[in-house]
Amino acid sequence: MAIGDTEITLAGNLVQEPALRFTPTGQAIATFRVASTSRLFDRQTGEWRDGDSLFLTCSAWRQTAENLTESGLAKGDRVIVHGRLRQRSYEAKDGTPRTAYEIDVLDVGPSLRNAVAKVTRIQRHTATTGGVGNAAGTADAPRTPADDPWASPPSTDTDDEPPF
Repeated sequence: MAIGDTEITLAGNLVQEPALRFTPTGQAIATFRVASTSRLFDRQTGEWRDGDSLFLTCSAWRQTAENLTESGLAKGDRVIVHGRLRQRSYEAKDGTPRTAYEIDVLDVGPSLRNAVAKVTRIQRHTATTGGVGNAAGTADAPRTPADDPWASPPSTDTDDEPPF
């Protein structure tokens, strides 16, 4: 996050399933829309009613994008999205100026208000594996000092150079 970024956390329902695509350089991006509707209490009728709905387009990048699309979230699921609010100005086909608000996603996940979720951790890229471990693999195994390059014993060499 940079100074001046507007952080936003939004709870709402997926309007469409997240769509995964890749940029020409191979970066994953998942786009989806979230609808958030406020609830208002009407004192005259003594009942709750829906307020206006806010629809926001969200973009998740890289590993977050891939994890999101493999999570099984579908249209209608309630999610919580946290990210940077972005404003984009453009000109419509008829020539009128328009403004769009979007979220550059930092975190996204299912809301647990009316659902349950099972978390499956994945292994991140490492120098020894060269890739991402699968969900059923060793991702949840505890790390040992042998797995951690910073936990190596001090070198017996006489030079003071680090081991990397």
